[in-house]
Amino acid sequence: MKFRNNQQVAIFDKENTLQDLLEKGNPLPYLKQAIDFEQFRSILEPMFEKQDKKSNAGRKPLDPVFMFRVLFLQRLYGMGDLQTEYQIKDRASFRDFLDIACMEDVPDEKTRWKYKDELAKTGTFDLLFKKFNEYLSTLGLILTEGKIIDASFVIAPRQRNTPEENKKIKKGEGDELWNDNPHKKCHKDIDARWTKKRKETFYGYKDSVGICKKTKLIHGYSVCPANRHDSKETGKVLDAIGSKRKGEALEADAGYTGIEAEIKARGMEPVICEKGTKGHPLTDEQKESNRQKSKTRCRVEHVFGFMEQTMGGLVFRGMGIIRAKANIALTNLVYNMCRLVQIRKYHAEWIVC
Repeated sequence: MKFRNNQQVAIFDKENTLQDLLEKGNPLPYLKQAIDFEQFRSILEPMFEKQDKKSNAGRKPLDPVFMFRVLFLQRLYGMGDLQTEYQIKDRASFRDFLDIACMEDVPDEKTRWKYKDELAKTGTFDLLFKKFNEYLSTLGLILTEGKIIDASFVIAPRQRNTPEENKKIKKGEGDELWNDNPHKKCHKDIDARWTKKRKETFYGYKDSVGICKKTKLIHGYSVCPANRHDSKETGKVLDAIGSKRKGEALEADAGYTGIEAEIKARGMEPVICEKGTKGHPLTDEQKESNRQKSKTRCRVEHVFGFMEQTMGGLVFRGMGIIRAKANIALTNLVYNMCRLVQIRKYHAEWIVC
């Protein structure tokens, strides 16, 4: 019996491969076409201009917009730094998205980490998020037809500290620890916290978001340790959303019960699911009211569901709240970019220009 041998590389093999991947659901060509990454250049370039460079000798630095596209790809697929380098070299669809023609153009792990850390320390990811939302506003997608707020855990690397060390960390004295061992200290997170929800234990941070109930785009967010109650971040989320919210409905689950007065003071109308207490269970009317409210409120779960299922989960692999805020800001930005592609595909009538 004769078997078929492997074929030689054809002239249009790359084009045929990319087209086949597109037909099988590759989202990157749609993202590349829909998102103008150049809009971020005015923010990114000043962060990496070397004012004190004495000569033009040496290898030129990588383009900051290109590097941001690498970080976008990394966060979209939930990859670590080393895995990102491997996957870009291995996958034709990744290299096509980044317009990489030569393997030498693939940034290594340390270069990418240094770039990302610089953006984290300067709070640049928050600026990029706001910049993109300004673009969404020009498309008529930043609406004032009602908001939904909710929070989700962002899992961080678990710490193994002694009881004495944990006591100091809880008192806010964590910075005094491990000063005799700087290498160990840089691997310790003194900002993340433990918490428990429905008998399940979590360690890390929280991503509290405010989304548009129509478009499901994130308008604002706030980051805090995992043990902080969701309702305590409401004010910060509303501040991040902006001032154009007077008279809007603000929908939330029963965890936000008790902050109705704060919401009304900001000119919004609270629509919060009711919560039963010991000895005072919900009546049938209250349960039915909650079901009706949840039909709209559940849309925020679609946001976190996309982050969990498509983006590799709400996971933070670094240390400290500064880097955690950067990671969560990038997560929310990448989500909004992907959501714009979905809107263009399924709800093009929402876009006004």
